[in-house]
Amino acid sequence: MPWFIKTEEFTQSTLNLTFEERLYFLEKHKLWVRELNTAGKKISSGYLVNEKRLPGGGGLLVFEANSFQDALALIKEDPMISNGLVTWNLQEWIPVSGKLLI
Repeated sequence: MPWFIKTEEFTQSTLNLTFEERLYFLEKHKLWVRELNTAGKKISSGYLVNEKRLPGGGGLLVFEANSFQDALALIKEDPMISNGLVTWNLQEWIPVSGKLLI
């Protein structure tokens, strides 16, 4: 089954939210990922940090889907996307060396 990578960054309006307001949606996102994992989906989510481990580089979601169309349908259910909190990009990833440990 193909692997896909979704990258994302907060929109300016999301950055203008309070930490508590952003946290509400981040928790919804984490619950969505946990539910997919529980359902047997291979998916992993996280955020990017700089060399000082400070966030701000955006987020990354790695997952399996049957097709690009299925991957697109799945990520449109992500609360971060469905609530318009991030700009995002979706790409299929074709591994050529090594093994993904998800």
